[in-house]
Amino acid sequence: MRILHCFSRDRSRGLTTTNPNSTVGSVQFSIIIPVYNDWNSLSGCLRSLAKQEGSPKFEVIVVDDGSREPAPDSILEWNNRYPLSIVRQPNAGIAAARNRGIQESGGEIVVFTDADCRFQTNCLSLLGGTINSFPQHSRFQLHIVGDCSNTVGRAEELRLIAIQNQTQLGDGRIRYLNTSGFAIRNSSLSSDFVLFDPAARRAEDTLLLANLIKHGELPLFADDCIVQHSISLSFWACLLKDVRKGRIEGRTSELIQRTGVRVTMQNRGRLRMLVSTWKLARDRSIGRTAWAVLVTRQFVERTVTTVSRYLPV
Repeated sequence: MRILHCFSRDRSRGLTTTNPNSTVGSVQFSIIIPVYNDWNSLSGCLRSLAKQEGSPKFEVIVVDDGSREPAPDSILEWNNRYPLSIVRQPNAGIAAARNRGIQESGGEIVVFTDADCRFQTNCLSLLGGTINSFPQHSRFQLHIVGDCSNTVGRAEELRLIAIQNQTQLGDGRIRYLNTSGFAIRNSSLSSDFVLFDPAARRAEDTLLLANLIKHGELPLFADDCIVQHSISLSFWACLLKDVRKGRIEGRTSELIQRTGVRVTMQNRGRLRMLVSTWKLARDRSIGRTAWAVLVTRQFVERTVTTVSRYLPV
């Protein structure tokens, strides 16, 4: 293993490992994955990338956002399958981690995902075809699905189906942005441009969506490019996470409000989503229990987010 020096951008800080076979200009995709203590989940994500079929060349950049422990050897071994670099930084939040990944990237296309996501085997191949077919677009939202192997995953599938169905536009774009699977042309990012607001410790993708809407730059929906969000937590662990997430997102909501763009659903939209997910739970044999889990999680997170707006920082 050796320190990476082959890309044009400065990589002198915090890089621990990379594949020595990578070369300048050889990479089309830079896959950026922020990590904070979730090395076990990351293994599944990296494994799914190793199984890509017919994909353009890609590199993987893992940004360690101040994890308590460094990457285990099992993570470092993936650099035998594709160029892999791990960049360590003091804990600064997920937005800052994604921005750091952009700074380290050398690919024509930057693809954002999370440690608990899994790429379908033909995802990058189809994404490359979609991007080549639509040169007028610079931003692409991949199709996110849930893992239906457990109740929490089926609840996530319900949520994702409803949101992505309701936010698709007639021209192929989508009024939705989820960094579990989001791609952007590197050429659209200037060297001094900050894509994600570092002040957004959570919901950084929603804030980015608000800014894109404001400037008329919605992403194209890459429907065939599927990324699975795999949740390994129990229901109760998810609720605790929702509470923590809701508290942080309450701060981000203030930043979103300053854009002057409404990105959250109004009451009528929430009611429509409630009804549609109830029907989906029946029609897709996902089950009413999954619907109840979804409603409970949404209620907890929404309540905490709303209350947090009025609490002192």
